[in-house]
Amino acid sequence: MGMYIVLMGVQGSGKGTQAAILTQKAGLPHITTGGLFRAMESQETPLAQEIQAIMKRGDLVPDATTIQVVRERLAQPDAARGAIFDGFPRTLPQAEALDKLLAETGQAVNVVPYLKLSRDEAISRISSRWECSLDPHHVYNVKTNPPKVVGVCDIDGAALRQRPDDTPEAAAKRIDTFYEKTAPLLDFYQRKGVLREIDANRSIEQVTADLLAALNIPAR
Repeated sequence: MGMYIVLMGVQGSGKGTQAAILTQKAGLPHITTGGLFRAMESQETPLAQEIQAIMKRGDLVPDATTIQVVRERLAQPDAARGAIFDGFPRTLPQAEALDKLLAETGQAVNVVPYLKLSRDEAISRISSRWECSLDPHHVYNVKTNPPKVVGVCDIDGAALRQRPDDTPEAAAKRIDTFYEKTAPLLDFYQRKGVLREIDANRSIEQVTADLLAALNIPAR
């Protein structure tokens, strides 16, 4: 049996950081639908062309198409032992569709770690986030990971900027949408007995330790 993990958490909970650590510790691919869709921008398969057309129109990718993309990703060799899903499923129909997809090969979602963070702390964390104006992969947090010089990237000396969707008002809107849409998913996985709540209002190391314990992965 493979290990299929659905990592859940509001923006600002450290989900991306923990997913990267989990990928290294568990040796499982980190699968995000955003990443899958971006990868298809340069492909020429019928499915990729369908995704390109949808994204060009600015429409949301339908659940059935999203599941087909996930199906193709899980068929790749590196996902033979399982996968870490991040940002998927987002809705109850997607969760039900994922269950059906995994059941085709006798698999199932084994555990759903939920990085729990209060609304106020999530807003505070997101609105404290700044990125390099030259390379958006250089990300800082004025509270938890500040640059050595205020407003300047440590790596290339470029000015830091705040993304429009990271202002407190924009962050609050995104976070409220997350809680509204995620509540049914949490109930769904709670009823299945696979939900594991983890207090995300702590250091990266403490959250990682609880996460590995919940997944029965040695810390080593």
